[in-house]
Amino acid sequence: MTMLDDRTTAETTWPTAYPQGYAVVDVETTGLARDDRIVSAAVYRLDAQGNVEDHWYSLVNPQRDPGPVWIHGLTSDVLAGAPLFEDIAEEFAGRLADRVLVAHNAIFDWQMIAREYARAATTAPVRQRLCTIALSKELNLPLPNHKLESLAAHFGVVQQRAHHALDDARVLAEAFRPSLHAAAQGGVRLPLLECRPLTEWSDSAAAPRVGHQASYRGGGSWRPSRRRPACPHPNPGRFEDGKPLKQGMRVAFSGDTSVERELLEDRAIEAGLHVATSVSRLTSLLVTNDPDSATSKTVKAKSFGTPVVDEAAFTQLLRDVAPAGE
Repeated sequence: MTMLDDRTTAETTWPTAYPQGYAVVDVETTGLARDDRIVSAAVYRLDAQGNVEDHWYSLVNPQRDPGPVWIHGLTSDVLAGAPLFEDIAEEFAGRLADRVLVAHNAIFDWQMIAREYARAATTAPVRQRLCTIALSKELNLPLPNHKLESLAAHFGVVQQRAHHALDDARVLAEAFRPSLHAAAQGGVRLPLLECRPLTEWSDSAAAPRVGHQASYRGGGSWRPSRRRPACPHPNPGRFEDGKPLKQGMRVAFSGDTSVERELLEDRAIEAGLHVATSVSRLTSLLVTNDPDSATSKTVKAKSFGTPVVDEAAFTQLLRDVAPAGE
């Protein structure tokens, strides 16, 4: 599939059920947990056919350590003079209003945005979101993995500054337009999901819930340690769909992830899970965005009947991990 030109656009019969506008969003954050904060945000507004209307970008002072500087490049010094989220909340909301939020691994971006608005005692004017990972699957795009760079390369979009919110949003906007037209041409139903805003927030210093992932603390040049502590909990068995993860479950990862793999592994360990380097009959869950790939882990998972979930689902499951023994 190649980039679509204006002639293709003119020939497309546009589905009447498609949204009338989109807000392509990217946020960089201090981490992946509930109490992590946004450090930069960007929005490209698109019309109903995916054409760019305008764009916006802002740094955000997270009022805490910036987390993985080695990923987003934003140090405490750079962010010291940036506006607080509450200072940009109204303008950010104006960019999102009456549009479908589009993001790569959209559940993550939406959750971070919803939490920031809850802290500011308001809600984001977003009712639906669209994940470009899900859309690429609906279109059966021949991608080697689900990273943004692979989606961009497929459509010939040049990425200039990976993990810079404005450039990531630009790249996604340019890749989303031909994806949208391909969906319209093929009569594909867009994978739209409801966005439920948070209505309250507490920053109390109470003891964290079991399974709650603490934020990274430390210096501005933080890097995760690769020495993994032994899991203190016994393996409770396999993950069951519809039930929470339990501390001690053995979790393996396969293939590329849109969020840095090391960060996902760190969060799993902090939640009390056992990160396994291989798949065996004892593995509780395999996390992969490519369940049909022929990697040794996916092949073994199929042979053992090991449950499999994708990255977005795993990120949600990490929010509430049940204590060992329950």
